[in-house]
Amino acid sequence: MAILEANSVSKQYQMGEVTVDALDEVNFVVEKGEFVAVMGPSGSGKSTLLHLLGGLDKPSAGEVTLGGHRLSLMSDREVTLIRRRNVGFIFQFYNLLPTLTAEENIALPLLIDGKKLKKYQSRIDELLELVGLSDRRKHKPDQLSGGEQQRVAIARAFVNDPDIVLADEPTGNLDSRAGEEIMKLLRRSCDELGQTIVVVTHDPKAASFADRIVFLKDGQIAGEIRLEKGSDTAPILERLGELDM
Repeated sequence: MAILEANSVSKQYQMGEVTVDALDEVNFVVEKGEFVAVMGPSGSGKSTLLHLLGGLDKPSAGEVTLGGHRLSLMSDREVTLIRRRNVGFIFQFYNLLPTLTAEENIALPLLIDGKKLKKYQSRIDELLELVGLSDRRKHKPDQLSGGEQQRVAIARAFVNDPDIVLADEPTGNLDSRAGEEIMKLLRRSCDELGQTIVVVTHDPKAASFADRIVFLKDGQIAGEIRLEKGSDTAPILERLGELDM
């Protein structure tokens, strides 16, 4: 079952008198429980696509359907609610609130949605255990390493049990060891929790944890490959070479 669909999605930006085509009639489908990586060179439209898929921006043309909801038919408030309740976001720079503890940062989406935390405490405890931070729950971001902060951000993205989690370069600000741990955690959440994940990355090692890799070039899909579990980066690098990325 498709959780997310982009049908002939285009996005244009106006830079002075010049029109820039960031995306050009992209068609993209993500099935429930699938782990998809999106790769491409700088300026290929990766982050633009992720923002459109998550309802953070509107396409210039085409349609995004998220969890059966056609976003173009919804008001800004309705899209905000869908985004808040149906999508988890993970960013490169964590976006944690410095005055809140790890536990409070994880709970933040629930508070914003007006939910009572007592009812969700077991969910928060479960996620702290999943990301290996049960003993760090009272620590604030400046008391955590970069990898630990990103694990808090992952738990926060999962707390509302979203239909899909969208991650924009989640390992981009981490060293290779911490980055690998983050990707293992995302892979585990997909396998054990049935979470649906789309990751934008420039890193073949990070992409190798996905079920499928979609390649973007000049705002268009330039191909894709499916990966066997435990694949190394060789087929990814080979395809990148073929696409001259």
